[in-house]
Amino acid sequence: MKLLIHGGFFSESDQSTETKLLKQSALEHIIRTSWNYLQTHSALETAAYAVGQLEDDPLFNAGTGSQIQSDGTVRMSAALMDGSNQMMTGVINIENVRNPILVAQSIMNEKLDDRILSGAGANDFAREAGYGYYNPKTPQREMEYLDKKKSLGRGTVGCVVLDHEGKLAAGTSTGGKGFEIPGRVSDSATVAGNYANQHAAVSCTGVGEDIVSNATAVKIVTRVTDGNSVEQAVERTFRELEQFNGFAGAIVLDSTGKHYYKDSHPKMVFACFDGDALEIFS
Repeated sequence: MKLLIHGGFFSESDQSTETKLLKQSALEHIIRTSWNYLQTHSALETAAYAVGQLEDDPLFNAGTGSQIQSDGTVRMSAALMDGSNQMMTGVINIENVRNPILVAQSIMNEKLDDRILSGAGANDFAREAGYGYYNPKTPQREMEYLDKKKSLGRGTVGCVVLDHEGKLAAGTSTGGKGFEIPGRVSDSATVAGNYANQHAAVSCTGVGEDIVSNATAVKIVTRVTDGNSVEQAVERTFRELEQFNGFAGAIVLDSTGKHYYKDSHPKMVFACFDGDALEIFS
């Protein structure tokens, strides 16, 4: 069993040593709590659980503390994918819920034919599923918005998990890049940013448009499936990203427990835990 989580990239507004230490501490707490959860739950359930915790921490740009779009509204996206059957569910530009990843999980649990819901449809489903109104704005995001201090929008959270049955899952959630045009779609609820099968699982962060243009997550998983190591698959995919100076980061885990990470620019924050060795990078 193994578990990796990421908290996106540091932005211009949180470069302080204090924030770095807070993020490191948060990642350690979340990955240890999620590891304990994994002992009695599946990879899929654990991916949703871990991402839900990341969404609840205002240090990260997902759920509470998401970026604010150009019209003053927070819209969030998230996706969950079960590597054992390659079923993916997600929400795009959902508003006023606490945990977009849990709404995606509810879609999965209900086995709906319509698996990716957006906008008003996503909100309607969330209300019908029992998710009440919740305002994810924080004073920090309000200040950034009002002062027009764009924080580069490179924050997304994610998780990849290998459980005791050898099953893989990936979950990814984002609060967007901030100040974007309403209706803009990121990579997080697409196979470019969140993908898993029986061989590998990937969660991405960075500039959504770059990740989609490169089909980053699905390329990595396909290459592992075709026999490449996780390192080979990631390095080749990121070389292709370099052709247009794409900005991305990825955490990857394969069915043997081997993991790899890569960022095209420094300061992606993530953690890895297998029950013994804990690694935290930022």
